[in-house]
Amino acid sequence: MTAPTTVSGVSLETLLQTLGSTVASAVSAPAASGALIRSVTLLESSDLAEEAHAGPPQSGDLCVLVGVRASEILTWLISLASRGREQRPRAVATKVLSAEVERAATRAGVALVAVHPQARIDLVLSTVRSVLAGASHAPFGGYADEPVAGEHDLYGLAQTVATMTGGLVTIEDERAQMLAYSASDGLADELRMLSILGREGPADYLRRLREWGVYDRLRRERGAVEVPADKELGWRRRLAVDIRAFSDATGTPVEPSLGTVWLQEGSRELDPDAAAVLEGAAVLAARLIERSRSAPTQEALQIQRLLGLRGGGVDVPSLAAALSLPSSGPATVVGITATTRPDGTWTSVIHDVAAGVRLHASAYARESLVTTTEQRIYVVIPRARAAGLSAWVSSMLDRLGRRAGLTLRAAVAAPVASLADLGSARAEADRVLDRAGADQVSTLADSRTSVLLGEIVELVAAQEQLRDPRLQTLLDDDEARGGALVASVEHYLDRFGDVRAAAAALHVHPNTLRYRIRRAEHVLGMRLDDPEDRLLLQIQLQCRRREAG
Repeated sequence: MTAPTTVSGVSLETLLQTLGSTVASAVSAPAASGALIRSVTLLESSDLAEEAHAGPPQSGDLCVLVGVRASEILTWLISLASRGREQRPRAVATKVLSAEVERAATRAGVALVAVHPQARIDLVLSTVRSVLAGASHAPFGGYADEPVAGEHDLYGLAQTVATMTGGLVTIEDERAQMLAYSASDGLADELRMLSILGREGPADYLRRLREWGVYDRLRRERGAVEVPADKELGWRRRLAVDIRAFSDATGTPVEPSLGTVWLQEGSRELDPDAAAVLEGAAVLAARLIERSRSAPTQEALQIQRLLGLRGGGVDVPSLAAALSLPSSGPATVVGITATTRPDGTWTSVIHDVAAGVRLHASAYARESLVTTTEQRIYVVIPRARAAGLSAWVSSMLDRLGRRAGLTLRAAVAAPVASLADLGSARAEADRVLDRAGADQVSTLADSRTSVLLGEIVELVAAQEQLRDPRLQTLLDDDEARGGALVASVEHYLDRFGDVRAAAAALHVHPNTLRYRIRRAEHVLGMRLDDPEDRLLLQIQLQCRRREAG
């Protein structure tokens, strides 16, 4: 279950308006649902069972259910009916419905929201969180029944443009993945509905747009591009404009594109000035996207301070209270990184992967928190259970890695006694991730040899007085003679002085290798059968390999 975030609050009606009827709609809305929604929580089967039998729930005002059967929802709702109003959520959103569930929700005084079966739960969560975050920017502390403020939020911007133009707006990133959309009036075409439900443009439609040269025109032209209606495909007329940052010095577009703002014609023709409004919206969207990508949220800053990533002097009790974390008990940190994928860098997809990590982590441990840096994702797990943790991390990495086309690696820190020690746990995870390893999930205990050796090599490499000039003499001799003494010594040492094994690896006769070793000993002024000389030379060679990459 995710940690609820306290904001001024919005009404359920506003949340449903922002989600749109394509994604979610109210099934029942008793009087209690008129209260403000201030937090959202993801719950799975185990969470419902625990809350049904373990006393007052700790969930948010809006509970989004995932992987839960109708019978489990029914049992949970029946248990809620016997509790006071403040001990019940205001609303429950689920893909699984039945007549019994509807009646139980009504008796419990809880609003019931039906989520479309094809809608992605992470989209629902991110949308609700975006609206709740926008509430903290609204004038006078909240906007219980007003649209999202467009100057602060992409959803608010989409709704503002829709209102001004009479159309339906979607905002996509550079990979055609949905960032935000306006409420629908019931005339959304198939392209819009599929994009919203799947959170990205359907492949067949995107291919057709590319064949028509729409994306080429968007990147090439400054201004709105028209896409005419197509009865065969079942889509309505659209205007689109490229989202591009502009240089402060010259006012020219800056590569690459940040995405696209789409405006679909709805129940009436678009307003005459729709193109100009759309162009202005693209400028605002570029600012919002760049701001969101460069500036961490307040919660992210708090988590990073707790992890020691934002300096010292942390008031742990206050931060724990702000993040709804338990003040006592063991906790651990999981660090996650990845290799560079063929068509781009890890940093280009880290936030998408982090969204998936956040979803899995919330289901695994309700109080877990997730944050990112430029290269890594960190998961904080309070009350960590050592049993099964590595297996869960491995399963999560398999799923997310396949989806993103990445090879993901993780380091699990040993549990620490309190939240005040999370900085050291994060540092431990970093120590493991800093060493390239074959294991998908590792701990310091599992990889202590490679970690300590790597840190020793880094220490030696960083201090000139610890570098042995005799190795450079050998390198110079190799370069001058076109020899292979360094490679011969490396193979000889790596095979513990086994001449035949090293010679076979080098594809030379053992006598040739013996000659090279004698020659290397002469140039180095060392004896390679001396344990201290061997150890020192191996460390120096490791430093050289590290510098060579």
